[in-house]
Parts: sequence; C-alpha cells; structure tokens
Amino acid sequence: QVQLKESGGDLMQAGKSLRLSCTISGLKLDDYTVGWFRQAPGKLREGVSCISWSGGNTYYTNSVKGRFTISRDNVENTLYLQMSSLRPEDTAMYYCAADREYKGYEFLQLLDQYSGFWGQGTQVTVSS
Repeated sequence: QVQLKESGGDLMQAGKSLRLSCTISGLKLDDYTVGWFRQAPGKLREGVSCISWSGGNTYYTNSVKGRFTISRDNVENTLYLQMSSLRPEDTAMYYCAADREYKGYEFLQLLDQYSGFWGQGTQVTVSS
C-alpha cells in the first residue's frame, strides 16, 4: 500500500524557519521524482520544489529559490523541505507527491492530483 504522510506544518512568524517532512512507503523510489506542492485558499495548487530520488537533482519554483531547500533521506524514505525566511505568502497547505513519469520542472508544472501519488497535506501559516 502506497502512503505519503506529511508532517511539520505550523503557525510561524514571518522571517522564521520551518522544516516539513514526508515519509513515504510502498514505492520503489529510485524510479521516482518526489516533491512538494502547495495550495493557498482560493488559489491553484502550485509546484514548489522537487528532487529526483536517485540522482538528487533539485528544482524550485522562482518564489522560493534561495529560501527553501529540498532533500531526502534514502534510508528512511523521507522527504524534507527546509523553509527559511518565511513570508505570509508562503501560507498554504503543503502536499508531498511522487511520480514516475514527470521529471524536473515538468513535475512541478504538469503533475495534478489525478496523477502520481499524494499525501493529505500539512498546513503552514505565516503571520506578518
């Protein structure tokens, strides 16, 4: 059974840091791209960052470059998103996703909730 479970969401002040985690089970991740999406109320889901599980290549949407860092633990099958210099506009539900077809920026731009595997999300709220 495939399961992606996010954790780490919280209410934070602007400028602070937060780390999200996503534990993944039931997938042979070497063939997958894994990443983070977010959706704010009234807005479309947005690809934030992704990583090729085997090669470790990383990709970021422009608004988080230099502030967010994606990483993974191959042993624990856990994906992380280290978020720094948080802004109120980072407020959203953050989702972890995995897919074998899309890679790199295609993963961030084209993967939708009907493809791949998704977690249930973790809420990040940033106050000004």
